[in-house]
Amino acid sequence: MKLYAPSTIKEIKERYGFKISKSLGQNFLTDKNVIDKIIGAMNLTPQDLVIEIGPGLGVLTAEAAPQAGKVIAVEIDKNLIPILKENMEDFDNVEIINQDFIKINLINVLEQNDIINGQKRDAVKIMGNLPYYITTPIIMKILEERIPADSITIMMQKEVADRIKAAPGSRTYGALSVAVQYYCTVTDVAKVPKEVFYPQPKVDSAVLRLDVRKERPVKLIDESVFFACIKNGFGQRRKTLSNSLSGVCGLSKEEVKDALGEAGIDPVRRAETLSLDEFAALANCVVSRIAK
Repeated sequence: MKLYAPSTIKEIKERYGFKISKSLGQNFLTDKNVIDKIIGAMNLTPQDLVIEIGPGLGVLTAEAAPQAGKVIAVEIDKNLIPILKENMEDFDNVEIINQDFIKINLINVLEQNDIINGQKRDAVKIMGNLPYYITTPIIMKILEERIPADSITIMMQKEVADRIKAAPGSRTYGALSVAVQYYCTVTDVAKVPKEVFYPQPKVDSAVLRLDVRKERPVKLIDESVFFACIKNGFGQRRKTLSNSLSGVCGLSKEEVKDALGEAGIDPVRRAETLSLDEFAALANCVVSRIAK
């Protein structure tokens, strides 16, 4: 049974009386080529643990299960659970959890799945087709909670993907760009037109693979100050840095100007022009002033 076929989706809807939820951002993928690109980009091995966010009907789950050691599919919609269980009944290495991914304790889940097929697992790989409204919170949950994942391969609205991979000085570059690029390297996997979903959304999507860095790309004295500078800088992105950063970590406008000067950054620049390295240098200079 081709779970991604529109005819199959319609048949499942009728048989179960399932109603697609707009509030949960449910749009089911119907293109095998895109599915293959997602699974191929993950480079799965028999000792990998896959965590899937929002499996829906299980189109990605069914392709990952034969290649991975185990797949844990986390689905928030209780109405999809019996459908998923039936669709995955041929696989003995798929576990389905009916829970909100944002609320799940991933560390506990990983601790309970440290051994796969009698051996210590090789890697943790996360995948999912994420609705727009929850994409950023999910990505940041994984990164900020230091979940020991090797990669995160996810489909999201194209606009969000553009923001994540944006370079300094571009219109789409922002706090999300800096934060994700601090934690990960970003690779394009696929462009996904809106026409390959059922029901069809209003916008196109894209798939990115985020490879979690083993070592951070910059050296920070205090990571919380780094993120405070990013948040304040982009919080008022039309203002110059001397104004948008005024008050950051309790510093006066003059102290902020001093920190910018020490970091070699012109105070009339805006946050969208700063590279990751410059944000790090600025944050470290701010730290030196907090201590005084």
